[in-house]
Order: sequence, then C-alpha cells, then structure tokens
Amino acid sequence: QVQLQESGGGSVQAGGSLRLSCSASGDTSSNKCMYWFRQTPGKDPEGVAAIDPAGRTGTVPSVQGRFTISKDTNDNILYLQMTSLKPEDTGMYFCAADRDSGVCYYSTSKYWGQGTQVTVSS
Repeated sequence: QVQLQESGGGSVQAGGSLRLSCSASGDTSSNKCMYWFRQTPGKDPEGVAAIDPAGRTGTVPSVQGRFTISKDTNDNILYLQMTSLKPEDTGMYFCAADRDSGVCYYSTSKYWGQGTQVTVSS
C-alpha cells in the first residue's frame, strides 16, 4: 500500500505559477512510475505528467514547456512545477503511483491521493 498526500494548490491569476507537492508513505519503493493527473467537473482524470524510476519525464502537449515533474527520492516527495498558468489549467490535481513496476502508462492501476485544487483566473 502507498499513501499519497498532495499540497500546494490554490488560486492564481493567468500567467502565474504554483508548485504542487505530493508526499508518499508506505511501500514507496523507487521502482514505480509516478504521475500527476487533473480532473475538471464531469470529466475523467487526465494524465498531465509522468516520471519513471530512472527520472525520465514526460508531459502531455497541453502543458509541455510550462509544467515540470520531478521527485526527491530521499524524502519520497513528488513535485509539479507549473508556470505560465492558463484558465484551462483549472482543476483538481491528483498525485498517483503505479501499483506495479513496469513501463509508465497513464491507464494502469494506481494508488491515488485525494487531490489539491488549482484555480486559474483570467
């Protein structure tokens, strides 16, 4: 079992920045992929960024060049640095970790945090 706790959400104006953090506890073995997802009302969560055990990262096109995912392995903390925020980035942001080791896919079975709200006003 892995427990995930997000923090760092808030309200910002367009063009602003936020850094989200996710503290992991429990079975935090380092050979699992970790992710950030976001969800808007009435929609399924969508993958935003992923990081594999070797530290290789990927972001979806809508946030590429603006969002950066990183992790502090020693302290078991996952980060999402968000810059040049847009109103369409508004949503509940969730940290997630794969239940099993392997190739990173947004669609595989995961542990989830309870989310942190990000609101971007124009």
